[in-house]
Amino acid sequence: MDMSPACLAAATKGSRTRKDSPLHMIDILVYLFENYQDLSAHPKPDALARKLSDIGFEDEDISLALVWLNGLKNTQRAEWTCSPLAQRIYTAEEQYRLGAECLSFIMFLETTGVISPHLRELVIEYAMMLDDDSIPLDKFKVIVLMVLWSREEDLEPLIVEELLYDADAELMH
Repeated sequence: MDMSPACLAAATKGSRTRKDSPLHMIDILVYLFENYQDLSAHPKPDALARKLSDIGFEDEDISLALVWLNGLKNTQRAEWTCSPLAQRIYTAEEQYRLGAECLSFIMFLETTGVISPHLRELVIEYAMMLDDDSIPLDKFKVIVLMVLWSREEDLEPLIVEELLYDADAELMH
């Protein structure tokens, strides 16, 4: 089974501590995407947790990732629409935590039609759940990927490359 550099680093972390590697939950999410292209194809939660533990992920991180992903999977699809002229106003906390890079990336995804306003809100909601004081773009891209994946959106290969593999390269530095 092939793993991205970021997942391989996380799975073989050996003696690294939580302080040394703050990307645990994100690494698990990337691993799940890379190994279970169909979201419903992964094993039941208990079997999946055992498998992730056997690979080397920490139990606490596994629990967080599975709860986070389950919540995302079970989020109701919104029935609202908005005018194409509508503009999203970000709260001070969103501006601070997401920063200019993530906010610009959201705008890029919306203007290119990759995400709808509803998916934008879901991405922001789930990104804001991270413990990071300031959310790095590489983690944010994984959140976007997970939201699209959980909604079984058509994922163009170039979008996956932009979201996942560019993030992997950034995670390794």
